[in-house]
Amino acid sequence: MRRVMTADLKAHLSAYLAAVRGGETIIVCDRNTPVARLEPIDDKRSDLVIRRATRPMPRLDEIQPVPLLVPTDVVALLIESRD
Repeated sequence: MRRVMTADLKAHLSAYLAAVRGGETIIVCDRNTPVARLEPIDDKRSDLVIRRATRPMPRLDEIQPVPLLVPTDVVALLIESRD
């Protein structure tokens, strides 16, 4: 099992996907913290269903914002989640 940082994964995504296709499992790390695992799909799994989209995604300017019930400092929440 190989570990890779997100920046390296973005820079060499095709190579890592080729390794996964070859059967390798790759752990993706963000600031040395494991956040995801890339592994080959087992075609025999009965719970794996891939469906095509039935409708197009809305444009970003068409999505209605959700009002917050309490004032929230989003930047402080982001900083807290990264610590």
